[in-house]
Amino acid sequence: MAPDPVLAANTREWLRLAKEDLANPAHDLAAVPPFARSALFHCQQAAEKALKGFLTWRDIRFRRVHDLDAIGKQCVEADASLTELVDRVAPLTVYAARFRYPGAPWEPAAEEATTGYELAREAVEAVLDRLPEAVRP
Repeated sequence: MAPDPVLAANTREWLRLAKEDLANPAHDLAAVPPFARSALFHCQQAAEKALKGFLTWRDIRFRRVHDLDAIGKQCVEADASLTELVDRVAPLTVYAARFRYPGAPWEPAAEEATTGYELAREAVEAVLDRLPEAVRP
């Protein structure tokens, strides 16, 4: 049976945005000096959009929040195999706003951004692995 075209299109768009956000940290970390703040923001965004894509495919409504723990809990309710992943990526939530305004409490190191990038990439890949080819960007 073919997937619902609207559901598939909406899911595909979330995943396209997640992959776009995931491409940014690679560029940010290659800069000299690295743009660690920007990389971490995009890591959080990539994980968030991937998880929202998963929920969209499952036709599960979610609030407009950037809290990966809250979004992740909904994902885990639908697929318990995501529990460990959600636990690992939830700490990326702080990067949704931490560096967007002046007066951030610290300047992150490139290593912190590299770790965030690995987590975000894992989140995007884990979601893609759980969705049919027809909805992948």
